[in-house]
Amino acid sequence: MILLLVVSAVTFGIFFLLPRLAGQTADQLAQQYIGKSPSAADIAAVKHNLGLDQPLYLQYWHFIKGIVAGATYNLGPTTVHCDAPCFGYSFKDHVEVWPQLTSRLPVTISLAAGAAVLWLLSGVTVGVISALKPRSFFDRAFMGVALAGVSLPMFFTGNLAILLFTYQWPIFGRTYVPFTENPAQWANTLFPAWCSLALLYSAIYARLTRSGMLETMNEDFIRTARAKGLRERNVVVKHGLRAALTPIITVFGMDLGLLLGGALITESVFSLHGIGQYAVQSIESNDLPPILGVTLLAAFFVVIANLLVDLLYAAADPRVRLS
Repeated sequence: MILLLVVSAVTFGIFFLLPRLAGQTADQLAQQYIGKSPSAADIAAVKHNLGLDQPLYLQYWHFIKGIVAGATYNLGPTTVHCDAPCFGYSFKDHVEVWPQLTSRLPVTISLAAGAAVLWLLSGVTVGVISALKPRSFFDRAFMGVALAGVSLPMFFTGNLAILLFTYQWPIFGRTYVPFTENPAQWANTLFPAWCSLALLYSAIYARLTRSGMLETMNEDFIRTARAKGLRERNVVVKHGLRAALTPIITVFGMDLGLLLGGALITESVFSLHGIGQYAVQSIESNDLPPILGVTLLAAFFVVIANLLVDLLYAAADPRVRLS
């Protein structure tokens, strides 16, 4: 909770304090949300309606209070109430930010969850096999593919996947379909995005798994397990891989948490109406409340992911429970 409060204060300061330190006035900020050639009365009205004429500490207090207890906004001729959790009203569209986030969240969760399954399975599998056969043709080939996966940007692999599998060979659909409506069509539409995103992340997990397994398989407890006559499969999976999972769990928690906060490039490339695309559109229009909402939601997911990582440590490594 304290960490989220710190993140909210820092983010609020970036968007509202730094511009003032750079010389931007409240009138100039309010003028961005009015048409061309506004009058002084129009600027004063917008500044008052958006609360930009108040001290920064009061603006921040009203923002935090709105998240906890809701808020009332004066949108010109009408006054509306925003129920908690209230992340404010969009300066551009004059709609609540929280319903926009919740309506787009299933798309982002679908993208992140599907890609996470693919990159975790493929990356860990390739890493284990490469570690068991170091410096072999398989090891060099897959580590080369891993290096290419890390190097290729999403806007290249994503557009290439769209060109080949949507237009050249129309195998996959173009329009996102919710899981509750048609699970098969949902997976068919998201599969190119999953593969493009998994290609980027699986390379990192393959290299992490390989390095961890190379170090673990030379430990004394691995030689002891083999000396006891355990099957090689059990030695590799239950002893070697389990001991090498700690750094993988750490990175996975951070990556998944950040993706749940919005995969900006991927959602923009594949025209997915998720949180990431919402953040990009808000940045382009300089709409501050949605940007604040996306940032706080991403911070929430990162905090929860780190909490789950700490809990998974004990399950993956018994030494954590003993300590």
